[in-house]
Amino acid sequence: MTNGDRRGVLYPARLPTFHREPPPPELAGLVRWFWIPQWRLAPGRTSRQEILAFPASNLTVEPGWVTLSGPTTRRSHRDLSGSGWAVGALLRPAAIPSLVGDPCAVRDRQIPHDAPELHRAVTAAMTADDDARRARATAAYARWITDRLGPPDADGELANTMEETIATDLTVIRVEHLARALGISVRSVQRLAQRYVGVTPLAMIRRYRLQEAAQRLRDDPAVPIGQVAAELGYADQAHLCADFRRVLGFNPSTYRDRTVPEHDG
Repeated sequence: MTNGDRRGVLYPARLPTFHREPPPPELAGLVRWFWIPQWRLAPGRTSRQEILAFPASNLTVEPGWVTLSGPTTRRSHRDLSGSGWAVGALLRPAAIPSLVGDPCAVRDRQIPHDAPELHRAVTAAMTADDDARRARATAAYARWITDRLGPPDADGELANTMEETIATDLTVIRVEHLARALGISVRSVQRLAQRYVGVTPLAMIRRYRLQEAAQRLRDDPAVPIGQVAAELGYADQAHLCADFRRVLGFNPSTYRDRTVPEHDG
């Protein structure tokens, strides 16, 4: 995996070849990054990829289709077999109104997206047998976005700022904190999240904190769970454990035990 930010991936050591590529600067308000997995597995072998996704939507090109995946409320997984690839765009909030009228309608769903020109261009790039295929695929993807999605308007920019504030300011643990940081009302924050993300602002906060907790437990198996909880603004360790169980289905200690082999080899 080429990008140092491994949030969203529960077991990075299980990944196939995986790259995250930044968008060109002019698209930074629409795309957080492009992500490209490629895999070639032995016959009969399956690799399960478990994801704690960002509170955002993804537009993904694969050999047979283009899909729009909305924000998720639980962990998700995909079983890989044979050989294949995908080229996805993790979308910023400002991009959403141009692709779907109501992002809440695609929450926990993956739906077909009619983009034949995007599919042709990315597929042509990814099926070429040379080392530049990823660069050509993301360049083609970027051109398609530039042609079809307008630049963020004022509300879109504010929605992006909302997301960025949640992602980077660990002192934001309540919606009131977020509203204060943005200089708007709690109700305005809620409307932004509904129109541009598809989950509540509190759900966004909790997802980013849970991603951060998972990465810290994975990167430092010796760190006390209570310390992680305190540093991320949880009331206590029990609240972090409850969040883990609700979203992931197991406790932080169980997760940490499962990831220890990633550090042993």
